[in-house]
Amino acid sequence: LLLKNKNLVVLSLLIYQGLKTGEITGLSLKDIDLEQGTIYIKQGRKTNARTLKLQAKQVFWLMNYLTNDRSKLLKSTSDNLVISNRGTAETGEGVSYLIATFKCLFPNRKLNPLTVRQSVITNLLKQGKDLRLVQVFAGHKYPSTTERYKQTQVEELKNEVMKYHPMQ
Repeated sequence: LLLKNKNLVVLSLLIYQGLKTGEITGLSLKDIDLEQGTIYIKQGRKTNARTLKLQAKQVFWLMNYLTNDRSKLLKSTSDNLVISNRGTAETGEGVSYLIATFKCLFPNRKLNPLTVRQSVITNLLKQGKDLRLVQVFAGHKYPSTTERYKQTQVEELKNEVMKYHPMQ
């Protein structure tokens, strides 16, 4: 039960904000603004910095995780948001493992944090969202990177993830 809120936070950041594993593991406590309901994503090698809106339920899960669970998981001082079950800053293994636990629901598909991100971006474009807005959301430095998602077949994965996802 101690990991439930942390896992909900991690899964929701993958599904609602389409974050990369490195973006999740790079989050610090100061990147979360629960009052404003936003999360700041630092610039990466291939992505721009951005501030994204959180869903109301994410704010709730984050608040529960931060007030009840994070301090119990933490074995040393760290300002990283996501703490692994070993008590240290999450390195990404736990994120991949968490996604792998849902692999049985998608036997004929490649399922990992990157394919979840790709499906989120593809779904936004399929819904008719403006290319430039999706580019900013994803943190892509170039519009051509975002345009490539128009041609993928990954949107089906998002539908499957949402169908079986425990956050529904």
